[in-house]
Amino acid sequence: MIGRIAQLPPLPLAAAAAALAWLALGAAHAPDGMPPWGWAATLGAWACAWALVESLARSGWRHAGLAAPAVFGLTVLFLWEAVTRGAGVPAVLLPPPSMIAERIADSWPILWADFSQTFLKAVLIGYALGCGAAVATALLIDRSEFLQRGLLPVGNMVAALPIVGVAPIMVMWFGFDWPSKAAVVVIMVFFPMLVNTVEGLKSAERMQRDLMRTYAAGYWQTMGKLRLPAAAPFMFNGLKICSTLALIGAIVAEFFGTPTVGMGFRISTEVGRMNLDMVWAEIAVAALAGSAFYGAIALIERAVTFWHPSQRR
Repeated sequence: MIGRIAQLPPLPLAAAAAALAWLALGAAHAPDGMPPWGWAATLGAWACAWALVESLARSGWRHAGLAAPAVFGLTVLFLWEAVTRGAGVPAVLLPPPSMIAERIADSWPILWADFSQTFLKAVLIGYALGCGAAVATALLIDRSEFLQRGLLPVGNMVAALPIVGVAPIMVMWFGFDWPSKAAVVVIMVFFPMLVNTVEGLKSAERMQRDLMRTYAAGYWQTMGKLRLPAAAPFMFNGLKICSTLALIGAIVAEFFGTPTVGMGFRISTEVGRMNLDMVWAEIAVAALAGSAFYGAIALIERAVTFWHPSQRR
């Protein structure tokens, strides 16, 4: 049935989904709970949104790649709001998105201070140091058979260390402020970035390297003109993986000691106070920051590796 509805143009489907969602949200705020027609409107809005996503995917519209995920995300938020409000779910278990948005608006100075402490200091600094050190180490490994055979197996073992065991040690070494969280981020991102870079440097074909030698190119000329560009997709894959690991590592590290500011500190404190709306507000800010960070790296990748088949349209 949804497949037949998806054959309609996107504009009527969007209008129908918006109208049904408006009716469902109005019914969800009824004092006696959502009436049956409200649940029917909720299902109808969900079906129209599903069909809208399929219609956008088939439309060939230039911006469908952005519109379809946006519609899907709005649908998830709508269902979350309608179900929690309509079913009377206690806010201590799962607050509706509107309550989380109100908390974000009311607590913006606190959220900004936590964001600055965790993301702008610990995450970005640790990410830059860890990824930069990984690239430099990969270049050394490429020139040393001893490091290639000895460091990489040890690195894989160190990468498997649990963060809950490393974070307290870093706090003892570097103190309670952001440097200890940046140190945890360095450990989190170093070995994934190292492995991706080492594999990327191996991706240049032998015939291509032989061609560079026929041009009398030295090691660093070959590295700059051939091997690093060939490794760029692997390196950006590592950068994108590390962008999420860095944020997770910094937040978890703040559970083990931090000043009275930071995303991890706020989450652990507000959970103890049962202020779940503030916890979800911090989670929402962290999710938005992580998504924006990942998206920025993906845009840079598209600009730098435009020649790669994965970036061609």
